[in-house]
Amino acid sequence: MVVEIPALLDRQEAAAMRAALEAADWADGRATAGHRAARVKDNQQLPLDAPLARQLGDRIRERLAQTPLFVAATLPRHVLEPRFSRYAGCGAYGNHVDNAIFPTAAGGFLRSDVSCTVFLSEPADYDGGELVIEGQFGTQSAKLPAGHAVVYPASSLHHVAPVTRGVRLVAFLWVQSFVADAERRRLLFELDGAIQALTADHPEHASIDVLTGTYHNLLRQWSQT
Repeated sequence: MVVEIPALLDRQEAAAMRAALEAADWADGRATAGHRAARVKDNQQLPLDAPLARQLGDRIRERLAQTPLFVAATLPRHVLEPRFSRYAGCGAYGNHVDNAIFPTAAGGFLRSDVSCTVFLSEPADYDGGELVIEGQFGTQSAKLPAGHAVVYPASSLHHVAPVTRGVRLVAFLWVQSFVADAERRRLLFELDGAIQALTADHPEHASIDVLTGTYHNLLRQWSQT
């Protein structure tokens, strides 16, 4: 399930992050890739311990926690500290699947159920750079306005197309969901959306309570705590 999150950041905030990142000291992105992924990764990444990465990352995680669509789509138990990457000069990231386990800043570990990319550059500012995700319903491509985000299963094969003009700046992170199974998350997301639509159109409909109960009972049955 691929879900776009519109206007996670407003355009001014995205522009301010972009300006701060353009003045940052970047490192070779292959340093944080797994053995297989490093062979197809050609980008720059902000060091994980950089103060700017922590400052901007905390702001993004705060916004995600306040965004109902993100919460409904991912059912987040833990959200990894965001990371930041820069693509330019035909930089790309070939086909890969994200690592299953990531260390956290607190010294623990997080299972990556959902991947999230937050676009910080405007699409008109660079050519190429599409995030291409392969899934059971075909291939989907994302190149979104600055401040928008996209979430998709971390288990999916995906790549970033070469950036042939300009600079592509993004934040990216992973979520450990209360519901590890992607298909179950999709069903819960669709059920939640149907409940919200029915509530908006027929707020007194008796089925709302029944459907809401079904949603929570499924979540109770499928969640991992």
